Amino acid sequence: MNPKQGVILYGPPASGKDTVTAALTELNSKYTQFARLKVGTGKAAGYRMGTAEQLHELEATGDVLYANARYGNTYAIDRPGVDAAFAAGVPVVHLGQVDGVRALVDGYPADWSVVLLWCSREVTEQRSAGRGDSDTAARLAAWDATREDLDKHPGTTWDLTVDTTAAAPQDAAVLIDRLLVQRAGAATA
Repeated sequence: MNPKQGVILYGPPASGKDTVTAALTELNSKYTQFARLKVGTGKAAGYRMGTAEQLHELEATGDVLYANARYGNTYAIDRPGVDAAFAAGVPVVHLGQVDGVRALVDGYPADWSVVLLWCSREVTEQRSAGRGDSDTAARLAAWDATREDLDKHPGTTWDLTVDTTAAAPQDAAVLIDRLLVQRAGAATA
């Protein structure tokens, strides 16, 4: 088993990826949110803003593990960024596409714990409006795309599934941390 451990949080918009990551970091500072490379405009917090030229250079060297377009931007998971995240601790990667999960698990050697965070479309709408998103309609379209993505990949297995309408972020963080401890213990046994 690979000694490097990482966490992938998969879920629709407003399912709690940021909130659960913050709770993980509060629980143990070894957890750090992976900042994807973002080429575009809008929210910069939580991303490494880049240029189209930088993205093309990474693509040319085979260092883009996964990229997707959403909200008029391109988001990339790049090998140098993941290397840096592992150097800093246990990266927590946010994804909303099963293909992205598979690309990361298959393309970057580590012991990835894959967690499905879920909430209903109605909850996504409430949470998005409650936090003042100006693009709630786009987030609902992304929720629909995430539901379709799950339906297209019925054989996808999750190491843990958390309904974020029923579990507090701190409780989800404890469950995820326990999962990593168990996996580390199993790897050394």
